[in-house]
Amino acid sequence: MLIARFASRLKYLKVVKVPFRFKHKDTHWSVIRKTKTNTDKALEHFDDFYDTVYGTLWPDVRAALLVEDNKYMAVVNNFSDTDRIAQTFENSGAINLRAIYKAQRKLLKSIEQEKAIKRKLKNLDGGIEGFSAASEQSLQVPSSDLSDSTDSADETEEDSSSSNDSAVPPELLSIASSESSGHLDFERIINPQNDLSMSSLHQYVPATKLKGMEDFVLESEHYDYYKKGSDLSIKVEKQRKLNFPEHLNIYTFEEENDTRFSSPRKGSTGVLDYYLLDGGSILPVLALDLRQNDHVLDMCAAPGGKTLIALQTLLPGLFVANDNAHSRVKRIKNVCDQYFDGMGQWDEKLVISQNDARVIGEQDKFNKILVDVPCTTDRHSLHENDNNIFKPSRIKERLKLPEIQTEILQNALKIVRPGGTVVYSTCSLSPIQNDGVVQMALKKSWEETNSIFIVKNMSPSLHPLRCIYNISRHGLKYGQVVLPSLGNNFGPMYFCKIIKVR
Repeated sequence: MLIARFASRLKYLKVVKVPFRFKHKDTHWSVIRKTKTNTDKALEHFDDFYDTVYGTLWPDVRAALLVEDNKYMAVVNNFSDTDRIAQTFENSGAINLRAIYKAQRKLLKSIEQEKAIKRKLKNLDGGIEGFSAASEQSLQVPSSDLSDSTDSADETEEDSSSSNDSAVPPELLSIASSESSGHLDFERIINPQNDLSMSSLHQYVPATKLKGMEDFVLESEHYDYYKKGSDLSIKVEKQRKLNFPEHLNIYTFEEENDTRFSSPRKGSTGVLDYYLLDGGSILPVLALDLRQNDHVLDMCAAPGGKTLIALQTLLPGLFVANDNAHSRVKRIKNVCDQYFDGMGQWDEKLVISQNDARVIGEQDKFNKILVDVPCTTDRHSLHENDNNIFKPSRIKERLKLPEIQTEILQNALKIVRPGGTVVYSTCSLSPIQNDGVVQMALKKSWEETNSIFIVKNMSPSLHPLRCIYNISRHGLKYGQVVLPSLGNNFGPMYFCKIIKVR
């Protein structure tokens, strides 16, 4: 009886239609919106913003950023078997970055000499035959390394110019006052009519509003705050020569050679042979111009790559690697253990600290400060959904980044010694987080401390490395940025060198 009832019920279920909710196709806009990942949101943001900033450059930069495996360089650990490591790299076709810099600088100097002689010959009315012998002789490139013969002369010339500038501190004028006095310097002021100027960078207005727990913020209004620094004129000097430390050995492959370095192994001393990192991260450390016994502070040091590079120069007399969270400080310690463990000479020279970089108050203790601030980490944001700064729950945190970056840089400018160097860097293409933050921090420092700073335009000194890096000052007034490219997929990395005069 029970079986008959159960069979009839099954028969009834086959006949009755069960209603269900209609589902949209996967291509419908509502479905796409729900399935949009954090990386998708980051790309959408960059497409809207960076296309207006970089124009025709953006498609190539975008393609390079979307490549999952960017190009790395290898920093040789001086506390392992350096000769063996260098030989292994060279056998694989890798080239020492310092050797590239010297060779390219030598080539560029010879080209400049040749151009100078051609200009003289062109302007010479007569006596060309008598002049030819001298010109041929001057065209000869010395067989010795150019750094030994000509770099000292460059240093003398640059030091003398710097001393003259330091003797008479530059007067900082507002745009309004300089215009009224009839001495408006158009080279130092960003033209608001230019689409790539600071003012146009704030025209990016997302459609959404941000709802916080207590307040209501419009993103365009937040960015508009950074226009306030545009009425300050800062002296910008060209830097002709790059100091490349003798003991810093970095290996890379030539353009369009995508050979990957293998994972490092421990050598005979028990520490890892080399450290792999994005090639753009090398440049902010080189910009510090480290010298013997420098007292160096790395304000936001985690995960520790730039700290490692600086210590491999063997130059600092004191190095403080700082970060604000226990987990991040632990990452710095892990890197140091892997590369310096048991090396007693660092017991007193290397200090790892946990502090908010905005409130570090050791005045005049450091003459070199690296300010590699938290940023949107553009490449990471395009490839990692976890902990992505473009998560809906982190919108407000992302909008606060420029304020935090400004506060950190401003504190660095406050505590660095007079005559000392501050290098500000991000791994973002955003001009707001880059030049915008530099401008705002310099303005606040001037208003609160009356300090005077000079910004170094490093483009001339970095010119020999353009065969390796795609370095640009596109739309920038103070710093330079490494733009990713498919041939040399380094970066992005923005950096700006600031000297405290008074």
